[in-house]
Amino acid sequence: MTVTAAQGFLASGVAAGIKESGDADLALVVNRGPSRAAAGVFTSNRVQAAPVRWSRQALSDGRLAAVVLNSGGANACTGPSGAEDARRTAEHTARALGVGVVPDEIAVCSTGLIGVPLPMDKVTSGIDAAAARLSPERGEEAAVAIKTTDSVHKTAAASGPGWTVGGMAKGAGMLAPGLATMLVVLTTDADLAAPALDAALRGAVRTTFDRVDSDGCMSTNDTVLLLASGASGVTPGQAAFEEAVHAVCLDLARQLIEDAEGASKEIEVQVVGAASEDDAVTVGRSIARNNLLKCALHGEDPNWGRVLSAIGTTDAVFDPDRLDVAVNGVRVCRDGAADEPRDKVDLSARHVTITADLRSGDASAVIWTNDLTAEYVHENSAYSS
Repeated sequence: MTVTAAQGFLASGVAAGIKESGDADLALVVNRGPSRAAAGVFTSNRVQAAPVRWSRQALSDGRLAAVVLNSGGANACTGPSGAEDARRTAEHTARALGVGVVPDEIAVCSTGLIGVPLPMDKVTSGIDAAAARLSPERGEEAAVAIKTTDSVHKTAAASGPGWTVGGMAKGAGMLAPGLATMLVVLTTDADLAAPALDAALRGAVRTTFDRVDSDGCMSTNDTVLLLASGASGVTPGQAAFEEAVHAVCLDLARQLIEDAEGASKEIEVQVVGAASEDDAVTVGRSIARNNLLKCALHGEDPNWGRVLSAIGTTDAVFDPDRLDVAVNGVRVCRDGAADEPRDKVDLSARHVTITADLRSGDASAVIWTNDLTAEYVHENSAYSS
C-alpha cells in the first residue's frame, strides 16, 4: 500500500533538522530499473517554486532515477539562490546514490513555508542519511517524512496481473489546484514507455486531483510524478493501466480532502445534466467554493438556496426554472423551487453528497470539497505550500 509496493523501488525518510519540531522531513524514492521512464504534472500557478522548475526540466526526456522531497520549506519565491539550491539538491542526491545516476534524472520536491531559503547543510546531510537507509520496506517512512500540516500520512496501491501501481501524497491546505495537488509520487513496475505513462497520468489527474477543491488556494509547488521501473517485465494494456493509475490517484485525492485542515465533513458535489463537461466542472467548482454553503453544511443545514446561488454565478448553460438539487439523496429543490422538506435530510454523518441537475444535457462531473468555514479560511490565510 505504499510508494514501494511496486517492484524495483527503494524509499526512506529521515529527520534532517529542517523542521523545528525535529520530525521527519526528508524523503527519497529511488527507481532501480531496469527502466527509468517517467511522467509528471505540475501546478499551473504562474508563480512556481524552484523545485517545480527544476523537475520540469529533469523530466523533459521522460526519465527519472529518483525523487528527493523535503518538508518544512517550500523553496518558493526565493530568487536565484532558490534555483541554485534546487540544483544543489539534485546534484548531491545523484552523488549519494552513486554510479549511473546523474542530477538531470533527479526530481526535486519541496513543501512548507514560502519565501524562506532552505537550510542546505541540513538538506544535504539529510540526503546522505536517507540514501543510507534506502529499502523496499520503507515506503511508509517516506510518506511520513513529507507531511507538513497533515495529521496522517497518505498512501495507496492498486494491482493488475503481475504488476502494481503504488503511491504517496501529502497535503492538507492550499487544495484547489490546476492539474495537480500538493506533492504526489506514484510508482509502477509495469514496463511502459514515457508517453504511455504521461497519457495515463494526465487522464487520471484530470478527474481526481484536479477535482479536489478544498479552500480555493492553488499552491506554487504542486507536483504529481509517475515513475516506472519495468521490473515486473509485464506490459499491461493501456486501458487497464490507466484504470489502476486512476484508482490510486482517486484514493489519494479523497485522503487529501478527508485530512484538510479544520474540516469536519467531506462534501461530494455531483453535477449532472450539464451541456458539457466543462460546464459541469465550472458549476461543481462554484458550489464547492461557496463559503456560505460550507458554513451551512457545517451547521447541518441543507441550505439548497446557496447551491442555486452558486450555480447562478457561472456561465454554464441552464434554465434557472429547471434546476434540481438533492442533498444526501433527498431532492430538496425541483424546478428551481422547494420540493421535499429540508428536515428529511440527515447531515449527521461526515460524508455529504450534493447532486445538482442542470437538465441541459448529458455531461457530468464530480468535485470533492469539505466544510471549511469562511471564518476558518480567513483566520488561516495560506502561507505554506
